[in-house]
Amino acid sequence: MAKKRIISLCLALMTAIGILAGCTGNTNNNPNPSAGGSSDPAPSAGASSDAGSFPDYSAGFPERVTLEIPVYERAFEGWNVTDNYYTRWIQKEFGDKYNVTVKFVPITRTSEVTDYEQLLASHKAPDIIFHYDMPQALAYYGEDVMQTLNWDEIAHYAPTYWNNMSETIKQYGTVDGENVFFFGERPSLDSFTTLIRKDWVEKVGMKVEDLTSLEKYNEMLTKWKEAGLGVGGESLKKNNYTYNYAFRNWPIDEKERALYSDLSVADMTTEATEKYLRNLNYQFNNGLIDKEFYLRDDDNKIKAEFVAGKTGTYGFYLSSNTDVITATLKNNPEAEFAVLNPEAVVPEGNVPQGRAYWPFGMIMGINYETSDMERAAVWMYLEWMSQPENLFFLQNGVEGQNYTLDADGIAVKNADFKGESALSQNNNKDYWCLVIETVKYDDPEKMRVAYLRSMSPPGYEYLAEQSLANYDKYAEYRTPDALFSVVLEKVNEYKADLNSLFQELYVKCVIAPESEFDATYEEAKKTYLEAGYQEILDEKQKAIDEGKYR
Repeated sequence: MAKKRIISLCLALMTAIGILAGCTGNTNNNPNPSAGGSSDPAPSAGASSDAGSFPDYSAGFPERVTLEIPVYERAFEGWNVTDNYYTRWIQKEFGDKYNVTVKFVPITRTSEVTDYEQLLASHKAPDIIFHYDMPQALAYYGEDVMQTLNWDEIAHYAPTYWNNMSETIKQYGTVDGENVFFFGERPSLDSFTTLIRKDWVEKVGMKVEDLTSLEKYNEMLTKWKEAGLGVGGESLKKNNYTYNYAFRNWPIDEKERALYSDLSVADMTTEATEKYLRNLNYQFNNGLIDKEFYLRDDDNKIKAEFVAGKTGTYGFYLSSNTDVITATLKNNPEAEFAVLNPEAVVPEGNVPQGRAYWPFGMIMGINYETSDMERAAVWMYLEWMSQPENLFFLQNGVEGQNYTLDADGIAVKNADFKGESALSQNNNKDYWCLVIETVKYDDPEKMRVAYLRSMSPPGYEYLAEQSLANYDKYAEYRTPDALFSVVLEKVNEYKADLNSLFQELYVKCVIAPESEFDATYEEAKKTYLEAGYQEILDEKQKAIDEGKYR
């Protein structure tokens, strides 16, 4: 598969930067190593291994090891993602102890696949290749850029981490009979929230509690327009295709969901998508959403419209140190905020469906060019971060500066702290997400309270409380996408072109005159199917028929 890897990465680099420099030759001398450096397959799950077969690095590596760790670059103002108080602390507490240079490699959150493909093609990728969604993780595996793993090696160097994650790794970490993936823990919590301008809702004689259907929501948007207040927030769909859940039938058909639900390739052809686009077309033509929504293609642009008072809704991951509320209040001190009920985007007669997370967070593999000692350093890093005191420090900072402890031993954040140890705007999550997706306490109830606090902007704790209440209330309507146990080659072949084409076609459908929507949508479906989507559906259907999904 080495030839396949080189061709795939060359094409990715050509697409991203238009040159062939990264594909002039593969200098790797071990193109498909298994864990431990052997050419033999890694032991299967449960296989025993003599602990003495793994070198002892507990006193540090005999020679300096450079460990390259990916970290999301989210363009937080004033935050250097590769050099800050916490990266230096990690180097001091972990790196110096084990003779490791910890180097953080920035991965742009909004273009992470392009970043990774460029780094892989130029042999500069970090030791961990990660992604939040399995289709893309499988795509990396299909490019043959990940090592086969020895689970006994993980257990040897990272016993705490392995104890936390072994069952998940055994259940979901194998592809085509090979041990490939390891994961971060994901407790059943979620901080994604849509804010709405409560003061705008009340100015047009309605209440936030009244917004219990899409019809009511559109009625409210119409009143906003008539009152000259603003419009609903909307943005360009890309990289995450969950837009049509509210328009799907309930209960779900599992095979239909497996066929069409896919975070890496947009569905353009189902009845649910047609209904979604028809509503968006109605909103656009009636001035209920931003006329230039297709220009809002990243979070900063979307947030800027809300902060400026041009849009009255904004979806984001709520955290205690978010700046969106204070920034909006600077422009409009009278602004009031509420959480938009998930039912507000659901047509009458439907249920508030949503995508459930898989029972793991970050999906990770080891770079095929990572050496044996570097791989051991990865496991030791995960083990070190899994220690409660280290994880707590990364998540909360310095006691007496970033937080104080209450009577229950839960960290209470100091929202006004601006010193050197200030956390990033998402509470340093881009460092500790390798082991878990949320703040962690041993007591589940204490953990929930702490998570609620991590979501709560000072003075706006009710937003976090309502967000989690909604999460609990509609839990029965969240279902996970299917996980295929084989690489979907057609998905990998066509997804980049189809993602670009989808944006063009769906925007064309949305901005078409209402009287031309049907014809525009039918032509868009035909174009999309002929561009490769039909081949993807055929490949998925074959895998479904063979039972190669779960």
